Amino acid sequence: MPLVTIFGGSGSIGRQVVKLLAQRGDQVRVAVRDPQAALFLKSMGDVGQVTPIQANIRNINSVHSAVSGVDLVVNLVGILHESGPQRFPVVQTQGAQNVATAAANAGVQSFVHLSAIGASQTSPSAYARSKAAGEVAVMEAFPSASILRPSVVFGPHDQFFNRFAALAKFPMPLPVFGCGLPKMTMEGLKIFGDGGTRFQPVYVGDVAQAIITCLGETETNGKTYELGGPQVYSFYELMQLILRHTRRWRPLIPVPSSMASAMGFFMGLLPNPILTLDQVRQLAIDNVVDDASLTLSDLGINPRAAEVILPEMLEFYRRGGPYSKIQPL
Repeated sequence: MPLVTIFGGSGSIGRQVVKLLAQRGDQVRVAVRDPQAALFLKSMGDVGQVTPIQANIRNINSVHSAVSGVDLVVNLVGILHESGPQRFPVVQTQGAQNVATAAANAGVQSFVHLSAIGASQTSPSAYARSKAAGEVAVMEAFPSASILRPSVVFGPHDQFFNRFAALAKFPMPLPVFGCGLPKMTMEGLKIFGDGGTRFQPVYVGDVAQAIITCLGETETNGKTYELGGPQVYSFYELMQLILRHTRRWRPLIPVPSSMASAMGFFMGLLPNPILTLDQVRQLAIDNVVDDASLTLSDLGINPRAAEVILPEMLEFYRRGGPYSKIQPL
């Protein structure tokens, strides 16, 4: 029975990975900063099968303790915005290096590292640069590691669809970021231009299955996979999708880059911002799978479409749905 350590196992992707590992009979250590907050994961396995432990990837000693005696290691730790000591280079570069180095020193059989589509050392986004530097650090420390780069991940606890669906409950316009200038076409004026930044949403269950597939699989050693769903959407199309499945009507407002930058700057000052200046820089680049990349299909996984999952997933936010007695108009 393999022993697996998952760093960041209490997040939206991590809890899916823990569930799958427990179902196949593995012993699972969930390395998190606050083990008390991860106790809910114990119910995903038999008694004693899933154990939350304290570890902080910024602390190399705690990382070494977390991987001692294990067979497989997964690193899912990442942040969407910086706060206090949680800085992009510290968490997503140095932290990734700490985990990979500790895994190599412990002699683990397999290591899977989660990065992101758009990771590039020349990106205008500090987030994307730190992800790329983290990939380099991982491969230097653990050359046989498997690296997975998902597009925007959707699922019960995601930070994209759930957040905008929650905003749609209020009588206010929804923004469409990344739009170019209005375009005149044969069909008339398109005020949203090309529809904004393009995404290829991938279901959290498919990402988790990709991680499980790579663990202990020698054919994926040293390879990088880009994970995307079966369809590409513009930002405008994603907002329409959310409104349709929450049965709401809200005006959509195109947000040009200059206005988005100002919004990102001021919103970034909030404790849990919906948008930061660095995220605005990310929105300047499409978040889709590269045609030349290895993908989910190379792992034998048929990705599920957003249209199949979202109706049930967004039911909580649906106007007149079973989870709300009084809904805003």
